[in-house]
Amino acid sequence: MAVLLVRDPTHEVEPGSVDAPRASPAEATAALQAFVAAVRSGDPDALSALAPDGDSEAADLLAGIAANVSALDLRGVTARYVDETGTVAADGSWTGVAELTWQLGSFDAHPSESDVRISFVPSGDRLGIVGFSGGAAGAPGRVPLWLRGELAVAESPGVLVLADGPQAEADAVAARVVVGVRVVRRVLPAWRGPVVVEVPASATDLDETLGASSGTYGAIAAVTTTAGNASGQAPVHVFVNPEVTAGLRRAGAQVVMSHELVHLATDAARSPAEPWLLEGFADYVALRDVDLPESTTLGRAIALVRRDGAPGALPAAADFDTRAGDLQARYEQAWLACRVVAERLGEQGLVDVYDAALAGTPVPRALARAGLPLPELTRTWRTRLQDLAG
Repeated sequence: MAVLLVRDPTHEVEPGSVDAPRASPAEATAALQAFVAAVRSGDPDALSALAPDGDSEAADLLAGIAANVSALDLRGVTARYVDETGTVAADGSWTGVAELTWQLGSFDAHPSESDVRISFVPSGDRLGIVGFSGGAAGAPGRVPLWLRGELAVAESPGVLVLADGPQAEADAVAARVVVGVRVVRRVLPAWRGPVVVEVPASATDLDETLGASSGTYGAIAAVTTTAGNASGQAPVHVFVNPEVTAGLRRAGAQVVMSHELVHLATDAARSPAEPWLLEGFADYVALRDVDLPESTTLGRAIALVRRDGAPGALPAAADFDTRAGDLQARYEQAWLACRVVAERLGEQGLVDVYDAALAGTPVPRALARAGLPLPELTRTWRTRLQDLAG
């Protein structure tokens, strides 16, 4: 008798549980609720207690935020968990995106709103907050300056400066603002502020504060834009790049601040007007009473004409990209164009053209109505550049 043995190739495995770390939206929501409560109370101990156990760096960062609450009159702080971003690390740490709102007391008429990336780490039976960061390429995230720990704050009537640096830096910026307000009012006497200026610690931090990709504002001395996500009511602040302004002489740093305050005074950040008029007008006001030779104030524009010849048209929007080549020369060209308008129409005529453009009138139409058609302005401006270049 033959016996046939057949081996079953299948192998039974008892199912087991895999204890992989996971993000917990519920725990993140609880951590954010505790964070908001601690911020609203301005309690440094409550804030530092939100850090993971034993993480003194995170505890110090969070405690420093409490000082900002009173110094900035921080109000209307909310935080809503949105989503996990990236993957959960082996130690259980992960990053989530939260929608934050905040308002700087009487200086901001409306709240700011922004998506902020928050780093969490499991700590006992809760999630600890480690810190805040901007978004990677294509990802949401900007870091409001008040989340970077205790800031240096300088304040005077209608002026608030917050700096992630020494108190002397905040005081120096505030002094430039006070002078700049007077400069702007010589041409725009009805403007009354308020003014908020934010000074991150570095150019990299400026990019992160504004939710921009690395290097976007590396060569820019300052920028005037919304403090949070752009919207019709978002507060507009001036943001300073300390790495660029540190290399400027006192007069140059003052011109930069006065220029940005013109943008603030006229709400240029939300204007549809052509950039050459916005930037040229801001420089016209800032440089109006500065006694410098044209070889200095128009030096780069002159060099560009000598290199490439006189331009056939006023600078286009692309010429004012923060990474555009010959950017400073384009600013000087725009300033010269506004000087030509003021020479032909008078200072009030320039202001009238600017106001019309801010209100939505196309610049060529505003110029034509004022008696200086765009082709005539362009020819006069071009000839002036050629004469200056020799």
